[in-house]
Amino acid sequence: MNVLVLGGGGREHALAWKLRQSPSVRGLFALPGNDGMAQIATLVPGNPAEADTVAAACRKHGIDLVVVGPEAPLAAGIVDALQLQKIPVFGPSRAAAQLEASKIFAKRFMERHGVPTAAFRVCDSAGEARQALSAFSYPVVLKADGLAAGKGVVLPNNREEALAAIEGFFSGALVGAAGRRIVIEEFLQGPEVSLLALCDGSRWFTLPPAQDHKRVFDNDQGPNTGGMGAYSVDALLTHEQLQAIESEVVQRTLRAMERDGTPFAGVLYCGLMMTTSGPKVLEYNVRFGDPETQAIMLRLEGDLAEMLASAAQGRINPGVLHISPEPSACVVLASEGYPGVFQSGIPIHGLSAVDGSNGAVVFHSGTTRLRPQGLAEAETAEWYTSGGRVLSVASRGVTLIDALQRCYAGAAKIQFKGAHYRRDIGARAARMNG
Repeated sequence: MNVLVLGGGGREHALAWKLRQSPSVRGLFALPGNDGMAQIATLVPGNPAEADTVAAACRKHGIDLVVVGPEAPLAAGIVDALQLQKIPVFGPSRAAAQLEASKIFAKRFMERHGVPTAAFRVCDSAGEARQALSAFSYPVVLKADGLAAGKGVVLPNNREEALAAIEGFFSGALVGAAGRRIVIEEFLQGPEVSLLALCDGSRWFTLPPAQDHKRVFDNDQGPNTGGMGAYSVDALLTHEQLQAIESEVVQRTLRAMERDGTPFAGVLYCGLMMTTSGPKVLEYNVRFGDPETQAIMLRLEGDLAEMLASAAQGRINPGVLHISPEPSACVVLASEGYPGVFQSGIPIHGLSAVDGSNGAVVFHSGTTRLRPQGLAEAETAEWYTSGGRVLSVASRGVTLIDALQRCYAGAAKIQFKGAHYRRDIGARAARMNG
């Protein structure tokens, strides 16, 4: 197959890295991709949300399978448009993608179909939201209805903070138009787990569980980010917990989507809180997570491309993909100031030193090889920063501690001014499970 990956972040680099290893892949392309991905895939210019652009690229390069990375093209209906042109694509339809594109749709869907989740109220105005607060204790959860690039959730600890967040949402100051409607939820307690399932509309293949670290600083301090690192280890879930999630969340969701006339094919990402009363869904995503994907891909063995192609055709073939029992992890290196204002064009040094010899792999998300104008000759480098989350260093190990040590050894070799990363990714689980 010739495979086209849509998107250009660390998640897409990790997907491309694993797809490149698939025996069924002849040619690998990325639209638009990034300079790091150019080492393993042919880059194709364009906007991944523009169906005509993507379809033209598919015809030009003889693409046999499109794999959609980001949520925005899915919410815009890229899958529907490509399917109309008989182009095989792995991802959900626009209607099915509402599970992520609208938090209100998702909460009402779960309420209607008995998928376990937190108690909630939908609010269409700031006044309604202020009134609704009286029904909740603190901390409380406020979520923007629309897509907000992982920044649409606020966790106020008191009424004053909640009122400020409500004002920020409805004024557009926090996440723009995505916050014109919000959901207020009860705050759930317990460990968070991400469980992803590859789906063909009715059947699924469960990927290994992972845990993301959203806060920017160690010990879960500071503002939420798109994700500062993740790890994957089977011990995140007991066999009984996994069975409960598959029956009460994954299967129930797929059956309900079928009954609603919007069958779900693609990645069903279940963000879960493992409460004392059982697993509850914090959120759905309808694509691979970032940075969970960077860790999970290292645990996959077999032919990922064949698996995704079979799912896209409605006949998922679980026999072509296997999960390694070895844990994995990834650590995100970010620009100074992220997730707030940050500077780009900072020279990066030491990337070549992370050559995979210790099992670490580097995935690019915010880098470029273009030398910024005005940069002093003394600052010339092969790579420069071009985003908030710049790089991910990922590894697999015999134990989680081993995987994390490999990640941090690789991260220590990479330098750019203002670089920062969390130093406690997976630390709690490593203490418990080794």
